[in-house]
Amino acid sequence: MLSSSPGPIGIFDSGYGGLTILHGIRQLLPQYDYLYLGDNARAPYGPRSFDVVYEFTRQAVLRLFEMGCHLVILGCNTASAKALRTIQQHDLPQWDPERRVLGIIRPTAEVIGSLTSTNHVGVLATEGTIKSESYNLEIHKLHPDIQVSGVACPFWVPLVEYNEADSPGADYFVKKRIDQIMRLDPQIDAIILGCTHYPLLMPKILKYLPAGVRVIPQGEYVAESLKDYLERHPQIEQRCNKNGEAHYLTTENPDKFKEQAQIFLHESIDVENITLG
Repeated sequence: MLSSSPGPIGIFDSGYGGLTILHGIRQLLPQYDYLYLGDNARAPYGPRSFDVVYEFTRQAVLRLFEMGCHLVILGCNTASAKALRTIQQHDLPQWDPERRVLGIIRPTAEVIGSLTSTNHVGVLATEGTIKSESYNLEIHKLHPDIQVSGVACPFWVPLVEYNEADSPGADYFVKKRIDQIMRLDPQIDAIILGCTHYPLLMPKILKYLPAGVRVIPQGEYVAESLKDYLERHPQIEQRCNKNGEAHYLTTENPDKFKEQAQIFLHESIDVENITLG
């Protein structure tokens, strides 16, 4: 039985990248409590099948609900692409129809129309997100005239997680994928970073992007979308605690998570280990 008492807003990611989403949200909405869960023991999700990503994400969302969350944000593009719809349509009605799970692809899709002049947009993301074509589908629903081209960047996440984002070696991998997407469609004037790790490569990305092409990280748009959502759904907003606190859970080694969190959050945090599945 899930508790009806108010609780924190849950943020779930397969690993550390969702910390960039949490950071963006806390910048705009610092008054709320947040509970971050990273399934680091089973990351990365990108290469995994739809069924596996769905099952892992389902376990994490249910755990966050059991820990008091009434609203969970999938701060992971792969989980948003492969699991969100099934959880919303199949699981929520069984668990508790009053609870909500939101993804991070739609908020970016909603604003992209105002961020491109040519109506040609690029997406740089993990293999799983690109193969799912979730960005293409969401953008075309809202903006049928926009042409979307996607390229997978399999080495970008390890560059960030091994703290190599500023190294000379990162230049080769960043330049290679940017050149690839601009060859696919030279008319692209806006590129969505469809993986939450990628903002940490921003200096390299900006270095190799052609002049006039803007880069779109997700954090600020997800935060704005969440603010709007809470204003439009007071019944959910009232179930969110407001002590300005954040707590962190990982399925991996807490010390390793703390070390990585320094890269993403630039602050020291306390982390608790939990088991899923």
